[in-house]
Amino acid sequence: MESRGSVPARPLSYEGVWRFTAPAVDLSVPQARHAVRDLLKRQRVPVRDSVVQALLLIVSELVTNSVRHAALLSPEVGVEVTIGAEWIRVSVEDNHPYRPKALETDHAQTGGRGLLLVRETTREAGGSCAVEHTAGGGKIVWALLPFSAPLGGAPVREGVTSPRQTL
Repeated sequence: MESRGSVPARPLSYEGVWRFTAPAVDLSVPQARHAVRDLLKRQRVPVRDSVVQALLLIVSELVTNSVRHAALLSPEVGVEVTIGAEWIRVSVEDNHPYRPKALETDHAQTGGRGLLLVRETTREAGGSCAVEHTAGGGKIVWALLPFSAPLGGAPVREGVTSPRQTL
């Protein structure tokens, strides 16, 4: 019998890592969102609907950023979904060296709020997000969300050994 917090002997049926690539074009944004939603359903991930909605918004924003800002140097966008026992991590990778930063709210601007939205959505869900450098000079922007928000809304921490920039 396992105690609460112990590691199961084998992965749960929904745990795993899935990766797909898409061309850096506008049509890839809804396709990525639908692919992630369908994956969660197919794997029967026991996650609240509010977390799924937050995750899909994050996927849309991250893929949109890669399509808009990295397409010239990165004709493909990589999307990876990692599902653990109690959390989901989504990451979007491109080969552009620019490291995005979450902007402050500026109501006069019509754009530039995507990463701010990702950061705030992730925090509200009790998760964390960051930007990592890749060995090839590109970047990975990721967000990690728990299946349910922790008490007090404290962010979930994930051990990452590569250099990163918090959003």
